[in-house]
Amino acid sequence: MNRLRILVVEDDGIVAYLLGQVLEGMGHEICAIEGDEAGAVAAAARCKPDLMIVDEHLGRGSGLGVMDDVLLNGPMPHIFVSGDTNRILAQTPGAIVLEKPYFEADLETAIRRALARQSSKVGADLILPTVSGSPPANRRCV
Repeated sequence: MNRLRILVVEDDGIVAYLLGQVLEGMGHEICAIEGDEAGAVAAAARCKPDLMIVDEHLGRGSGLGVMDDVLLNGPMPHIFVSGDTNRILAQTPGAIVLEKPYFEADLETAIRRALARQSSKVGADLILPTVSGSPPANRRCV
């Protein structure tokens, strides 16, 4: 996979930091980490990321609101992450959703699907966490 510039939208500082570390370990660049809706929308305009990873529930605002605003300016590959995937899929049927908690392999699959979906406009995907047994060798949990 090519190196991507990724904008992380996550209001939990520890989760945002860990996700950034995992993404950098995968070879990607974190162009910004934002914790609220207004900051995320501004960062998307400023950074012009290749991909956005967006937590649905933010302390101030929502991930769905972030993407509603960002997508007004054109297509943007994105992945929603949440513990409540049903809510996202009910409100945004075409969404790619990664259920928390998830492993690096799940994240990689979601990234590939978001990029492929952007180019082909296929339907929704729900990426469920790897729950059987322990995580694959050398894989971190986010």
